[in-house]
Amino acid sequence: MTTISPLVIAHRGASGYRPEHTRSAYELAFALGADAVEPDIVASKDGVLVLRHENEISGTTDVASRPEFASRKTTKLIDGQSLTGWFTEDFTWAELSTLRAIERIPLLRQASSSFDRTESILRLVDLLAIVDSATLATGRRLVLVAEIKHATYFASIGLPLDELFAAEMRDWATPANLIVESFEQSVLMKIRERGIPGKLVFLAEHKGVPADLVSASGNKARSYADHLGQAGLTRLRTEVDGVSVSRKLMLRLDLGKNAIGVTDIVARSHAAGLMVFCWTLRAENKFLAKNNRVRGEARDYGNWRREFELILSSGVDGVFADQPDLALAARDAR
Repeated sequence: MTTISPLVIAHRGASGYRPEHTRSAYELAFALGADAVEPDIVASKDGVLVLRHENEISGTTDVASRPEFASRKTTKLIDGQSLTGWFTEDFTWAELSTLRAIERIPLLRQASSSFDRTESILRLVDLLAIVDSATLATGRRLVLVAEIKHATYFASIGLPLDELFAAEMRDWATPANLIVESFEQSVLMKIRERGIPGKLVFLAEHKGVPADLVSASGNKARSYADHLGQAGLTRLRTEVDGVSVSRKLMLRLDLGKNAIGVTDIVARSHAAGLMVFCWTLRAENKFLAKNNRVRGEARDYGNWRREFELILSSGVDGVFADQPDLALAARDAR
């Protein structure tokens, strides 16, 4: 895949500096030196793959302020969770393209929110062109780490993301430029069956159960914890190339929520033959272990370097970062 280790992956672009999944966020990520970018992929009503954190888009676009779309507000059950808002699958791409992106956490990222409503949202095909342009401009091997969101749900409404994704990637993807990840392993298997090259990575939360397994097996479904036990890792190695875990599974905390080391998740996964990614490195006090916070506001930067370097010391193969330049600085310092 790449000789760079660990890979620094700009999480939804340089989302610590610009509204996530926007053109400027992705272009800035590569300008800052990121090795890869990570889009979240959902679908429109007419089967266009669009880049949004979730299919519910009121928190990342101006849709709630658009009177022409007021009647589209609804409540849905998505992966067992009741959500009220506006959903990509209820809009055509022509309609979605009129929306403007906004900062998802404006109280923490006021500078980023100053760019609200200056950019439209993107399709997957738009990001492929950005990656190609940055590859030519930098002369570097750049990687797309594509996250497939809510695949079981979308399949249930006639929008199979594996099929739509394969159609977009068939003439673009190579073993060197693509990693595909999902919290639902079944969609990864379908993408592999469709002959799309690249690595497959299973995303794992610190608690809970994968939505596709709940749909298939109900209360007998294997949890994320089951997948990350030794038997689970051994099984995963026969099916995927790696695991990607929350920083909550990476950091070892004391009773006071202070980071005092790293867990053995990387060592155990490596022993099973799996590569390991960690999400998400963020510099703000809000997201750091208690002993890495500094006096001030939740939005102020804490001792991000100490926490980033601790995570990197685990031997992890890749990290997702909202501020990719800071993750690169921590990597280079080692």
